[in-house]
Amino acid sequence: MLALVGQGASEGCWLRAARQTGGRGRMGRHWESPEGNLYCSTVIRLRDGDPLPFTLALVAANAVHALVAPLCAGQARIKWPNDVLVDGAKIAGILLERAGDAVVAGIGINVTGHPVGLDRPATSLFAQGAPDADAAALQVRLAELFAHWLAIWRAQGLDPVRAHWLANAHPAGTPMRVAQPDGETIEGSFDTLDRDGMLILRLANGESRAIHAGDILLI
Repeated sequence: MLALVGQGASEGCWLRAARQTGGRGRMGRHWESPEGNLYCSTVIRLRDGDPLPFTLALVAANAVHALVAPLCAGQARIKWPNDVLVDGAKIAGILLERAGDAVVAGIGINVTGHPVGLDRPATSLFAQGAPDADAAALQVRLAELFAHWLAIWRAQGLDPVRAHWLANAHPAGTPMRVAQPDGETIEGSFDTLDRDGMLILRLANGESRAIHAGDILLI
């Protein structure tokens, strides 16, 4: 998709892979990509007046949550900045990459299977009681949901996107550990998202800390 962006791919273009041999997630992690799961990317062309580009992670998370939550036996929750968990097990991940005036949103959803032996639990739609889930059909529905939330983001700003995200995310008070890009690790509890979509962490001493980027582990 990044190559297509360089060739002028328009907003709303989607790509789906049956499997990936070089899939990767946040922080450069390897992403297992067997057939049956959903691996797709779309492009957003930034316009004057759009909210901050990194808040497209909230748009994508709202769309993915709306897709998988009705299909899961467990409770689906969004984890900042860009994962969807079911009863604490990861079922979907999102990765944003900027290229000039474009943002590519890559989305992976465990449909028929999920990795085992990781340092964090994972699950799939099949494991959650949705044996008829199909990656191709899910991608079509995901494109509709993404377009819906992108239109709200553009027309109404970040506030309604943020409010919906908060209503479907880990609740306030959830303990978490944040590994920041500079290597610093901070522990606290989730407080909220600020008006720009930054995570606000409540520390043990009562102070608040704005987190711009990091790897989150729910404790």
